[in-house]
Amino acid sequence: MSEDFGRDFITIEDEEGQEFELEVLDSMDYKGETYKAFLPADMDEDDPDYGIIILRSVFDENGDEVFDTIDDDDQLQDVYENFMKILYDDDEEEEN
Repeated sequence: MSEDFGRDFITIEDEEGQEFELEVLDSMDYKGETYKAFLPADMDEDDPDYGIIILRSVFDENGDEVFDTIDDDDQLQDVYENFMKILYDDDEEEEN
């Protein structure tokens, strides 16, 4: 993701039709699949539900990118830990 053009935001809709705006933090390919990490853009940081959201990026039959939840807790934890390494390493590099 290039920071030259500012932050990237997307709007997604849940199963109940509610829309949420998310800030794209990063994406990664891991074990043959693409995952993206987001932060809620329309939620206060003090909200107890505020935190990183990780979704699997897939393409539908029309070739449009859609996002799917990760239902397997072990897989989600594994992907989360890898994102933390990526995001943490980026923060360390910026400080140096």
